[in-house]
Amino acid sequence: MLTTYAEGVHPVSRRPLGQLEAEVLAAVSAGGSIATAELLSRIPGDPAYTTINTILFRLHDKGLVTRERDGRQYRYRLAVDEARLVADRMHDHLRYASDSSSVLSQFVEVLTSEEVAELRQILEHRGKPT
Repeated sequence: MLTTYAEGVHPVSRRPLGQLEAEVLAAVSAGGSIATAELLSRIPGDPAYTTINTILFRLHDKGLVTRERDGRQYRYRLAVDEARLVADRMHDHLRYASDSSSVLSQFVEVLTSEEVAELRQILEHRGKPT
């Protein structure tokens, strides 16, 4: 069955929920204490207010953000170290790969030259006393 769309109307492109959670976490991290309405302008793709609010409630339930009442709304703050959170997620994905060497190779292939230089510096200093 072929679906046609009226001129100028396109199907909504949806991103994976994990990606949206990551975008919301990054926006909360950059914003200090922030309300749902303020987050909307920081998330690309014009997500619905209710979608962002639902993500924030889930992140709160997971202990990743804290919230405090501010009138009729909540203000959210990051409750964890963002770098540690992302690193743990990356490590979890790598742990479950059947060929971690291939995954690492693919990962390095998409790094920018600046990211490669940062990674080299980190690896050179790994294990050395600071």
